[in-house]
Amino acid sequence: MLANRLTFNRKYFLLTILLFLIEVWIAIWFDDRLIRAFVGDVLVVILIYCFIRSFWKAPVKAVALSVFIFACAIEGLQSLNLIDKLGLRQYKLLVIVLGSTFDWADIIAYALGTAIILITENRLNHN
Repeated sequence: MLANRLTFNRKYFLLTILLFLIEVWIAIWFDDRLIRAFVGDVLVVILIYCFIRSFWKAPVKAVALSVFIFACAIEGLQSLNLIDKLGLRQYKLLVIVLGSTFDWADIIAYALGTAIILITENRLNHN
């Protein structure tokens, strides 16, 4: 059943690339709690969603909520200080991707990103 859902969606793929470039731009040019931390976390959920939808045709809610749960799980691992416990702090890219400190604001950002996905998809699919 999974194989017949595999497909390529150019629209979502282009959005993935655009969002990735925006994330890189934010990482390079911003070092604050609003844009880099919060907006970056809102966008990363949307980026992951678009990436998945680039290659897999699945219900919007299922993908959006799965991405939200995944993001929260990563945040939960941060609360366990996993990077330091595994001795991986020296790998800067890994620390950037996985994060290293738990923050409830990140969960709020992920929820906002998920809400943006659901609202946008609902409006696009009902017009």
